[in-house]
Amino acid sequence: MVIRPAAPADAAAMSAVLTASIRDLCTADHRADPEILAGWLRNKTPEMVLKMLERPGAQFLVAERDGEIAAVGCLTGPDEIGLNYVAPAHRFAGVSKAMLAALEDRIRQAGADIARLTSTGTAHRFYLANGWQDAGPAEADRGMLCYPMEKRL
Repeated sequence: MVIRPAAPADAAAMSAVLTASIRDLCTADHRADPEILAGWLRNKTPEMVLKMLERPGAQFLVAERDGEIAAVGCLTGPDEIGLNYVAPAHRFAGVSKAMLAALEDRIRQAGADIARLTSTGTAHRFYLANGWQDAGPAEADRGMLCYPMEKRL
């Protein structure tokens, strides 16, 4: 597996990973509600991913495994993880954990000693198991519960 900075040529594959991960792995969050799902996927098209890649301050990473993009991660600021999604075919293969470690390393390199993120209900246990802690009560966002979390690096 290789984790590298995302490139514009990756946008379609990144979109496919984001869409499949949300649609197939986050069912506990969207509960197959078409309105919630549509809202969550609205900005995950290849065109929108290209625009996201241009966002100042955002750092997008992709994990390649077996010749394909298996995960997408993003830092939205010097200490904040904004995305960490894995393709369903690569779940439970260490890809999400490797992406999380790469994102945490980038936060350390930026000089922050505490990292932050907002977790879905689906990913909450994953983050807890990787040393993250709740940083407040769960909050409702677009019909789902989201968990503010942090980790001392």
